[in-house]
Amino acid sequence: MDLYSIFSKTNKMKSFLITSMLLLCFCSSGCGYTSKSLLPDELNSIYVDNFKNEISATREVSNVRPTYLYVPGIENTITRAVIDGFIFDRHLDVTRQNDAALVLEGALVDMRQYPLSYTDNYNVIEYRLEIFVDIALYNNLTGDLMWREDRFMGQSNYTVSGPNRLTEAQARTKAVNDLAQRVVERVVEYW
Repeated sequence: MDLYSIFSKTNKMKSFLITSMLLLCFCSSGCGYTSKSLLPDELNSIYVDNFKNEISATREVSNVRPTYLYVPGIENTITRAVIDGFIFDRHLDVTRQNDAALVLEGALVDMRQYPLSYTDNYNVIEYRLEIFVDIALYNNLTGDLMWREDRFMGQSNYTVSGPNRLTEAQARTKAVNDLAQRVVERVVEYW
């Protein structure tokens, strides 16, 4: 064996070892995902205040706003879905207001439904339903506002014909559940 082939094999071996070490370090570092809440440890419970319905039942439809939805009592459905979301998530205990470290307040401010797709005859076959709320999270231990989000949205798309069709009420339930899941994630992840 000549000196060149020995030197070449040694460099290839070093190169292989360095690449392997870097790859091992990269793969073992992980992406930082955790199932633990990002809230401080003392913020371990929450009270969800009843959502208020701030949609006017007498709002008019216009050429600027061709559709308008008002559903009496949906604010109660949203409140229940958010509470259930926290119970299911299990990062925060849902308690009475006096015992809670956090207080979540919310108000339903808008609901919209608009067509997404049509048949060849211009009949609507798919809609999007959006529910908007204003939410605020308070630290009940200090009384400070932690954050506020205006027009926080939950949505669902649904078809009105075919095997996967939904009624408007079923689509509304999906949108409320989507909204509740997003609210819980927003509180627990505390970006």
